[in-house]
Amino acid sequence: MDVPKLLEAASLVVPEEIATENDITVNDVWEYLVRDEWEVALGLLEELGDVRPLPLGFWETLATAAEQMRMEKSAAWCHWRCYETRNGVIRADLTLRPAGETRRRTPISAAGVLRPMWNIGNRTPTGGPALNIAQLWVECAPFLEPGGRASVRLAPLDPSQWQRLQPGQVITMHEDRSVAGTAVVLEVQRRATSDPRPPVIGTPMGRWPT
Repeated sequence: MDVPKLLEAASLVVPEEIATENDITVNDVWEYLVRDEWEVALGLLEELGDVRPLPLGFWETLATAAEQMRMEKSAAWCHWRCYETRNGVIRADLTLRPAGETRRRTPISAAGVLRPMWNIGNRTPTGGPALNIAQLWVECAPFLEPGGRASVRLAPLDPSQWQRLQPGQVITMHEDRSVAGTAVVLEVQRRATSDPRPPVIGTPMGRWPT
C-alpha cells in the first residue's frame, strides 16, 4: 500500500469529534492529504493519537507510512506507541546524576535507544534488589544531558515484572551497579492484554519484531 492510502486508512480511524489543543481535527489531515503534504498529515495524525487512545492498527499503519517516507524518528515513535497500546504507558520524571558521579559522560538519545536497568522494588530469591530492563524515551527533547531532568516514557522488556508500579513511586536507573538517575513515576496505564515484545531500536528504519 502506498503512503497516501496508508494515511487515508489511518485517518478513517480517528473520530471526527476529537481535537488537539490547537483545535486540529481529522478534517485538517484530509486537507493536507488532498495537497499531497504527507509529512504534515502524518505529524497531525500522531498528535491526534495523543488525544484519545486509538487502536493498535492506527499506530501500525502510521509506522508503515513513516518507514516508506524514511522518517526514521516518526517510525520509531509510532512503533513505540504500538508497544504502549499492547502493554500500557509508564511515564516518569527522571533526573540524571551529573557527569563525574557516574560513568556516563555523554547525553542520552531521546528516541528509545538506551535500555538501562531499573530498581523498581523487586527482589531476588535471596532478598537482594532485582534490576529490570526498560527502554527509555525522553519526551519533548532530542537528548538528556548528564545532570539533566526530563519527563520520560519506559518500555519494559518484561511488563509482568512491573505490575506493582504506582504513580508517586521513586525508582532508580542503572547502567552499572551505581545509580545513574532517579525517577518519580508520574503515570501508569495498564492494558488487560499485554505483548511483552519491547521496541527494538537500532535495526533498519527502527523496526520492531513482527
